[in-house]
This record gives sequence, C-alpha cells and structure tokens, in this order.
Amino acid sequence: MPTRILPAGSDPDAVRSLTTLLSQLPDAEPQPPVTDSTQLVDTLARLAAESVDELPEVVVVHERIGPVPALELIREVALRFPAVGVILVTTDASPGLFAAAMDSGARGLVALPLSYEELAGRVQAVAQWSTGVRRHLGHGAEMPAGAGGTVVTVSGAKGGVGTTLTAVQLALAAQASGRATALVDLDLQTGDIASFLDIQFRRSVADLAAISDISPRVLADAVFRHDTGLALLLAPGEGERGEEVTDRAARQIVGALRSRYEVVVVDCGAQLSGAGAAVVEMADTALLVTTPDVIAVRGAKRTVRMWDRLQIRKAEETTVVVNRLTRGTEIQPALVQRITGTALARTAVPAHFKELQGVVDAGRLHELDPRSTVKQALWALAGELGLAKAAEGASHRGNGRGSVSLRRRKE
Repeated sequence: MPTRILPAGSDPDAVRSLTTLLSQLPDAEPQPPVTDSTQLVDTLARLAAESVDELPEVVVVHERIGPVPALELIREVALRFPAVGVILVTTDASPGLFAAAMDSGARGLVALPLSYEELAGRVQAVAQWSTGVRRHLGHGAEMPAGAGGTVVTVSGAKGGVGTTLTAVQLALAAQASGRATALVDLDLQTGDIASFLDIQFRRSVADLAAISDISPRVLADAVFRHDTGLALLLAPGEGERGEEVTDRAARQIVGALRSRYEVVVVDCGAQLSGAGAAVVEMADTALLVTTPDVIAVRGAKRTVRMWDRLQIRKAEETTVVVNRLTRGTEIQPALVQRITGTALARTAVPAHFKELQGVVDAGRLHELDPRSTVKQALWALAGELGLAKAAEGASHRGNGRGSVSLRRRKE
C-alpha cells in the first residue's frame, strides 16, 4: 500500500524540491502541498471528517511555514490527529531542536539540505509507526475523527453587543444536550463570565500559561465546575495577569481542553489579543456578534478586515450573529452580511433586555427563564451550529439566506 505524504511549507522553491524528492521514494504518494498552517489543519480536518482512513500517514512540515510557528503547528497536529506522523524539515539539526520537536509531538527530524537516504529512512519509519497506531486503534476504541472536541469562539464587534451572553448560553445549551462542555473566558482584562454566573474562584487561565505540558490533573485543578455541569476556565481576577497568556499558551490550553471536552466555547471579548487571535485562528467556528446599528456594524467590518490582514481568518470563514434585532430595525441581517462579507447565522437574537435584567443583576444568567425569547433564540443558534439539539418548533429569526461556516468540522 502506498504511503501518503502531505508536504507543508510556505517557501515555493523549498516545497517544490521536497515534493520532487518525495516522489522518488519507493511506494510514496505525495499529496498536493499546502502552503500555510491554516490550510494544513483545514485539509487534515476535512479528510478526517470523511474518514480516518483518508488521512495521510506522514506530514512533512518545513521550518518556514506560517503563520503558526512550526513547533506549535506540530503540537496541534499531533494532538488533533494522533495517528498522523509528522516530520520536521529544518536547517537546525541540533540536539536542542530535536528534543523540542519530539516534545511537540514530531516523529522525526530531517536536516536541510535534504538527503535522499535520510528522508527515505525517516519517512519509512514514520509511515510504519502511523500504520501500527491505526491498526492498534482499529482493534479497540475508534480513533478520534481528527478534530477532537469542537471549538467555537465568540467575539464582539465592539463592547456591549452581547458577546458574553451569547457565549454563556451557547455553552449551557451544549451542556444541556448531554455534551461535555467547557466555557473559557479569554477576555483577559475585562472578562466577566464569573460575574454573570455569580461564582468565586481561585484558579484562572493565567495559572496554566507557564505550564509546558498540561496534564489532565493540572487542567482539572484549574477548571471550576459549575452547578450546571459546565467546566469553567476563567479570566484572571487581576487584569494585568492577562499578559501572561501568550498566543502559544492559548493554543496549548485550548488544545488541552479540546482533547477532554466535546464542546469548548471561548469568549474572546471585543479587544484582539495575541491569545484571542490564536484561538480564533484554530477554532472550528468563529462567531462575531454585532448589534444592528451603524457603529457596531462598522466595528464588525473593521474586525473582519483586520482578521483577514493578519491571516487569522477569512471573512467567509467567519459567522456574524445579529443580536438585539427588532422588526423595525433599519439595518437588517442581510445588510450586515453584505457589508461584512461574512457568513450569517440564520438565527438572530431579539431585543428583549427586560427578560435578562433580573438574572443579569443577580449574576444568575444560567437561570434565565426557558420561555425567554432571547434564550430560545440563543439555544436555537446552538442547534444551528451543531452544538445542541435544536428545540422543537424553534424558528429562525432574521434572514435565512446566510449559511453558517463550519470551518474545520463536518456534520
């Protein structure tokens, strides 16, 4: 059986040379190369969603891939696709880098300039390892379908548009559907999930930032278990500690949660941090919440364009959720979609703050009346996203022409 090999790198000449050499290996079947970290993870997730057997046995990552650094990318691939062997191609073959690559989950390292013998030997060994892992998993538990848990980020076009409300209710809906759910507050300076749920906590996401290997026990110590069953990882009580959560730490933390929970909902707030950008980039679904007014919609457009410029996420891979919609609102969801160029959630959230005021003031957002039209809409949104079963008779408010972009997960 031929060995499927997926090359990945941003340098066209280096990738061309690598692909040419790979095609000369016996029983090798090089796949069309991918040019950046996003495309690599997307490709693997798409193949895994079709069938685990569709995944390549070997992925060869060039050191000059981006925007995610090579070692962090390898860590994510190893975590999400455990039976895919990763080889790092690098000019630095020092023992230090070799150890770092192995710690990140690589199965081998090949030095530049490429040697046919070295590459052939390493590819063969990694392919045999991958085949053995798949054979072993086939006799027992099924291998995860690539992506592990589903990660959904919720960001705001500006402050006060309902980002935290949306994140909390989506997480509650997923948990109520019987799916193990974690809710993360990555609004590092001003996060207030703890206030919305009226809880006191000691540990926060900042306590995990300096830990290089987050074990299940370490993760459990940092997570707050809410009465609803939600696992909460909260923003630090001291806002200045938010600086401790780097983009690398955020990827590792969310990756660890993804391996333990079926659904991970992340409140990224309205201000873009390095940590928030990293999680939006790796998310299966990225929601951008806006209200139907000129200021908020302009903010949504700026955010979408910034994400695109920074190669965090393309507009068509972002889903806008319209909150506080009324029939008389001049700016309707279809117009928001045209202005931002994004996908549009079919479910819009109505403007009924009176339904929310009591539970918000009491810090008991989880006790929102099931008859509340706001709650019904948000739980219908959870069903639309595949996070929970849609309630019977739930109607989609707003324009139904938009489609939700599930970037890395197929239902």
